[in-house]
Amino acid sequence: MFPVHPRIAVVGAGALGLYYGGRLARAGHDVTFLARGDLPELRLNGVTVAYPGERYTVNPVKAAASAEEIGPVDLVVIGLKATANHALPRLLPPLLGPETVVVNLQNGLGVDEQVAAVAGAERVIGALCFVCVNRTAPGVAECTMAGYVAMGELAGGPLARTEAVALLFKGAGVKTQVAVSLLTARWHKLVWNLPFNGLSVVAGAGREGMSTDLILQDAVLETRVWALMREVQTIARAEGVEIADAYLEKQVEQTRPMGPYKPSTMVDYVAGRPLELEPIWGEPLRRARALGVPAPELEKLYAELAARA
Repeated sequence: MFPVHPRIAVVGAGALGLYYGGRLARAGHDVTFLARGDLPELRLNGVTVAYPGERYTVNPVKAAASAEEIGPVDLVVIGLKATANHALPRLLPPLLGPETVVVNLQNGLGVDEQVAAVAGAERVIGALCFVCVNRTAPGVAECTMAGYVAMGELAGGPLARTEAVALLFKGAGVKTQVAVSLLTARWHKLVWNLPFNGLSVVAGAGREGMSTDLILQDAVLETRVWALMREVQTIARAEGVEIADAYLEKQVEQTRPMGPYKPSTMVDYVAGRPLELEPIWGEPLRRARALGVPAPELEKLYAELAARA
């Protein structure tokens, strides 16, 4: 049975790790952040979380330089980018006890399987974060649209522990849903992530990138957005996942009032960090090819991103 008051380790102090870890810590949970370069700032200044209508700092917070320093916990929340998954064999094992659950906040396809290769599929819950949040400084997460989190078990349908972990996030003020199918949830997340994250990189001049408001103000780019979303819809259907036309329309209409939002891939690109090329664009493209589904817009975008990366 999942404990009511779990020990939680947040692996990675980027935007998602800070945002959700900070909310869980403020709700009174025993949270320790596993951090690297930002460790001194976290220990000195704590974690600051901002979202529409509220801003607060949790200080002090627990922060550690190594997984061994933390030891086995009840819940691991992975806030790392998928580009850092090569470190999982080093970071995860010291955190795992007999009943430890691992919640993976990463984007794209195939990422839960990478976590499961280290932790075991029976432990893994994939979590899709429909949120607009950036790390604006060490220990600071700024959210412009809180959205919601959809959680699903990698190894099958929802369990009692899935509901318990979702309740934990809800208690921290995070809107949370339990997904019957993790694959369905991941394809739905790609409807937005694939076009807007990709175009925010390739449509900008030099290494500047382009925010979502400017993408939708450009008729040619908006046409590409729609074409890419429809290709995601078609590939997902070939994998047995239906995505309604109304869902595509909602993604665009919710993006228009967001203002000059900078998707996470654009932020990484401008900062010179590695891009999550394979899970967000490469794996969907490989699945399209394997299923015999034409995806010319995705082919083009993947090539453009690969050239930039």
